[in-house]
Amino acid sequence: MLGRMKAVMKLNSSYLLAGAAVILVGAWFAIGSAGNDSDIFEDVKQRDEVREVILPTVVVRTVTSEVHAIRLTNYGRTMPNRRVEVKAKTAASLVSTPVREGTRVNRGDIICRQDVDARQALVDQAKAQLAKAEADLTATTTLVERGYRAPASLNGDKAAVDGAKASLTQAQIELGNVVLRAPFAGIYEMRMSEVGDYLAPGQPCAAIVELDPLKLEAELTETQIGQVEMGQTVDIRLATGQTVTGTVSFIESVANPATRTFEMEMSVPNPDYTLKAGVSATLDLKIGEAMASLVPSGVMAINDDGTTGIRYVDASNIVRFAAIEQVDETDAGIWVLGLPPRSRVIIEGQDYVSVGSEVDPRTEGARPRDGASVAGLSTNDKLD
Repeated sequence: MLGRMKAVMKLNSSYLLAGAAVILVGAWFAIGSAGNDSDIFEDVKQRDEVREVILPTVVVRTVTSEVHAIRLTNYGRTMPNRRVEVKAKTAASLVSTPVREGTRVNRGDIICRQDVDARQALVDQAKAQLAKAEADLTATTTLVERGYRAPASLNGDKAAVDGAKASLTQAQIELGNVVLRAPFAGIYEMRMSEVGDYLAPGQPCAAIVELDPLKLEAELTETQIGQVEMGQTVDIRLATGQTVTGTVSFIESVANPATRTFEMEMSVPNPDYTLKAGVSATLDLKIGEAMASLVPSGVMAINDDGTTGIRYVDASNIVRFAAIEQVDETDAGIWVLGLPPRSRVIIEGQDYVSVGSEVDPRTEGARPRDGASVAGLSTNDKLD
């Protein structure tokens, strides 16, 4: 009996020791777990605080709007003010072309001469007939004054004199028609007939072009037609490198039904004939003024609905988007409408920030703060 009691007591002691060990191990895990959870929460809190402090950094440039000329750019081509083919007025052979192609001529200069043929004889004949008619009229007048003839007899002689004068004038005009003259000052552009050719009335002998003033032609769209006025000054850059100033001289009133555009003509003084016809030209017309901002050409962006604009930072350092309209382009950048009068335009990092987000703006040229980085760049990347 005593042995059995000792065995039970030994068994109970084993259970007690095992239970105590389990309790100690559980307590140790509980204490360690509590400490780890506290550390985890602390780490999460610290990371959240870091996220709240470190904002994406962007580089901005302060831009102020100012009055800027709104200009319309168009393209055209220089043309002669007029081009005329000098044509024969009478039938005769061509006997002389005294002017060389490309030579300047004045109004009235002889450029072609046809054979006189019998025209001079017709003039001489008409002169003789006129002399005879005038002599007959003188004799008849004397007889009437002496009473030998009736006064009515003078009518026939007077009519004969008038007819002779008309015949002489006609013969002289026909003789003059063999000489073809320049109708205006210009350039003898092209010889269209050679010596020995027989020219019938209406056949061309030569072509003359007028280059002073020089004419420019361009096309205006339906939206541009209301922005241009007669007499408006135009700055013109020719493909030859020459820069001139012209004046709008004509605006078509009815659009071309095929292109829906309106023809516009400009006049450019060219007294020394240094400007040539047929040259491509860029036209620059001032059509008004507006408050515009000068920004770098690379800052333009497109928002979600496809609108072209510029991202800038407001007074609260929030990214905003302004829809813009480009009105001019220079070597320094582009002039746009739509920005606030004074704005901080994002010139670096605009592609990595969204509208409505808060950023840390850094003025162009300033050194970044420790730990700060431009949006889209690491802290090791160097800004231009």
